[in-house]
Amino acid sequence: MNHVKRYFEQLQAAICSALVAADGRAVFSTEEFLPGRGISRPRVMEQGERLEKAAVNFSHSVGDALPEAASVRNPHLAGRPFEAAAISMIVHPWNPYVPTFHANLRFFVVDHDNWHFGGGFDLTPYYPFAEDVLHWHSQAAAACAPFGDGLYARLKQWCDQYFYLTHRQEPRGVGGLFFDDWTEGGFDQAFEFVQSVGDHIMPAYLPILERRAETAFGQEQEQFMLYRRGRYAEFNLAIDRGTQYGLQSGRRIESVLASMPPRASWKYNWHPEPGSPEAVLYTDYLRRRDWLSELK
Repeated sequence: MNHVKRYFEQLQAAICSALVAADGRAVFSTEEFLPGRGISRPRVMEQGERLEKAAVNFSHSVGDALPEAASVRNPHLAGRPFEAAAISMIVHPWNPYVPTFHANLRFFVVDHDNWHFGGGFDLTPYYPFAEDVLHWHSQAAAACAPFGDGLYARLKQWCDQYFYLTHRQEPRGVGGLFFDDWTEGGFDQAFEFVQSVGDHIMPAYLPILERRAETAFGQEQEQFMLYRRGRYAEFNLAIDRGTQYGLQSGRRIESVLASMPPRASWKYNWHPEPGSPEAVLYTDYLRRRDWLSELK
């Protein structure tokens, strides 16, 4: 556990530094809490130059019983003592042409024979660009490349399945990577893979942020971004197992919901005008595609 904790803490510091540099104005909060036998270090940035909100949170917890959300795929472990470490992050930009992104990595240990990693990253654009989506998925493929042919395709498919609003029959965004209950290759190889994913997060996102952050936009584009952020909120509250785990485990609610967008909106029965830039998101991007082969 100590090696994993150390890496997650270092990754938190590195990503916070990178986002502060990219934003150019705001800084992250530096809170620290000691809930029971664990520690929580939420880092939240608000009202930046480019970023309306960003959260990069690290936690280490020791519990007497696995919450239901953490054992739903492994019911034989329900109720057993555990130790866990996790890092999660979200960026909500001001500019509608800059996508929202999310990433998280986690490690659960019940005993010597029962442990696993999980995590991934996904991209949620409002006004997507083919070169941005291609770059994102190229970095996802690069993170997987050292660990075997076909791994990226497997985890991309898993991501497409997980980040899906079943109540709307709609993907949350254009996907990326997702994995859970990950033990492949034993601890050393699984941990190397998790580090590869973590080390590709900023290379995947920052070039997109830099390309789009100064793009001019108006009220119409901003309102569409807020409408689509509503979908993000719906997913987090209705579907996301990470949010459910945080609520069930009794963690500090401000930390659990730090990933929520600062502003969002809902419109009754709204549909984009056919042929409009907003419609392009629905027709061309909110569907499962082989991005690497179709966009090159």
